[in-house]
Formats: sequence, structure tokens, C-alpha cells
Amino acid sequence: MIRDSEIVRRIRQGDIKQFETLFRSSYASLVKYAGALIKDRDTAEEIVQDLFFRIWKEREKLKIESSLNGYLFRAVHNRCLHHIEHLKVVERHAKEMSFSPVQESENPAEVLHYKELQARIAEILERLPERCGRIFCMNRFEGMKYSEIAEKLSVSVKTVEANMGKALKEFRKALAE
Repeated sequence: MIRDSEIVRRIRQGDIKQFETLFRSSYASLVKYAGALIKDRDTAEEIVQDLFFRIWKEREKLKIESSLNGYLFRAVHNRCLHHIEHLKVVERHAKEMSFSPVQESENPAEVLHYKELQARIAEILERLPERCGRIFCMNRFEGMKYSEIAEKLSVSVKTVEANMGKALKEFRKALAE
């Protein structure tokens, strides 16, 4: 049996066979675990597939100090928690938007325009990558500063800036159409 450190070393060196073996041996149990946390099989599969995609994409930087199995389950666990929090932010945003003062306006055209814009914003948020949309909502709807977001998500301020830039670019592009 190959030790975890040897598996990680081989994957870092680009051994696709070793990566496929790890994927095949871990996939079902990771999806089952994710599904138990988020109660959605399709999303659970997406989370696990995205994890393996990121591992392969960033394999040269892969650094696992604990057991490989423990690392994979912890990574899936964290991704599920991020997904759940993202859903809460989207839901909170939808509730906030539904209680807008514009709806009390006497002008039906304004109300209609506002509702269309609200639906468009929700649609754009859904299209954004999970972390990007989460960062955007934390900044724009929760009023958090970049440094606060970076600390809460355990990422650098530069990562927050890059994700905000990506989100704003998507909003500009989509709203210009």
C-alpha cells in the first residue's frame, strides 16, 4: 500500500494515473458525505468534482500535512459550509430586496422596473462563482470592508479585490445588455 505522502508527491509531479486512482477510490464516499451535509445530491457531486478539479489544477502547490483522506473530507466539509452560507446570503438578499421602499411607490412603471432589476441582479448573482458572489454580497449588501471579508473567509485582501472586480465586471456586462 502506498503512503499518503507518496500519493501526494506523485500527484504533484503530474501522475494522472495516481490522481485517477485517488478520485475513483474517494469520490463515492465524499459525495455521500457532502450529500448528508447539504441534502442535494447534484450539488454534492458538483462540490466534490470541483474539489478534485482544483486539486489537479493546483497540484504543484498541493501540501497535505495530515492524512490524505482527512484532508479530502475536511475540504468537502468546508466547501459544503461555504455553499450553505452562500445560499443564506442569497436568501437574505432576496428578502431585503422584497421589502424595498420603491415598492411603496405610486408609480407602477417604477415598481415594474425595480422588480425587473431585482430579478436581473439575483440572476447575475447566481451565475457568479460561489466565492465571488459571496464576497460581492458581503461587501455590497452586508456593508463589510474588504479586510473584514478577507479575515472572515481566510483569504487575502487581494483575493477579495480580484473577486469584487470579477463580480463588478459581470454586473456591468450583464446590465449593459
